[in-house]
Amino acid sequence: MDLVIVVPARNEEGAIGKTLDAIEQHVQAPHRVVVVNDHSTDQTVSIVTAMGQNHPNIELVHNKREPGFANAIATGFEHAAADAVVPVMGDLCDAPATIDLMLSKIADGYDVVCGSRYAPGGVKMGGPRLQDFFSRFVGLTIWLITGIGTRDVSNAFKMYRKSVIDSIRIESRSIEVSMELALKAHFAGWRITEVPTVWHGRIEGHSKIRLFRIAPGYVKWYLWAIGKRLRGLLYPNPKSH
Repeated sequence: MDLVIVVPARNEEGAIGKTLDAIEQHVQAPHRVVVVNDHSTDQTVSIVTAMGQNHPNIELVHNKREPGFANAIATGFEHAAADAVVPVMGDLCDAPATIDLMLSKIADGYDVVCGSRYAPGGVKMGGPRLQDFFSRFVGLTIWLITGIGTRDVSNAFKMYRKSVIDSIRIESRSIEVSMELALKAHFAGWRITEVPTVWHGRIEGHSKIRLFRIAPGYVKWYLWAIGKRLRGLLYPNPKSH
């Protein structure tokens, strides 16, 4: 099964090399890495270009849309000619060692596999406490209300069948795109599961995520999902792939 790992990177000169090294060290399945330069102004491009000379499976592409996580992810998806695609954050917060397990779940027939910090065995280390509360609350309540197959719907670390991505029109502009994709896949009938993963707060550079800036996007999809669930209870119309 072909696998593409998409790494969005904006001014990640302090972490991108370590992230790519970790991917090459821990991912045993054959794979290609697509690093999306999201309008970086530091040495990110130079570092990735140099690593690509020693690792032919690493490809650098550029986000030609407006800067932003959602546009960077969309650019990476466009360059991901593979059966399965997984975004990995460029700041080394995600655990590449989880990727082989995620791919095995895709091979078992699942369509979306979520790396979950809140599944049994999952760990979330570091990060702002308010952000931790927010993601836990969103994940648990959406899981209980909608029946989606993950307790960590807001985490960006998810593996998708390419056919799932191709079937969804992305509307988000920021990091909430990961929640949008999972929720739209769930309500379209795609099979979703989760595997435990370890998430580390950023140890290099500065976070570009500001909770109060991104919260409205998450709230939008949170309310959208609850509305879809309520309409489904009132007007059942089963549909599955």
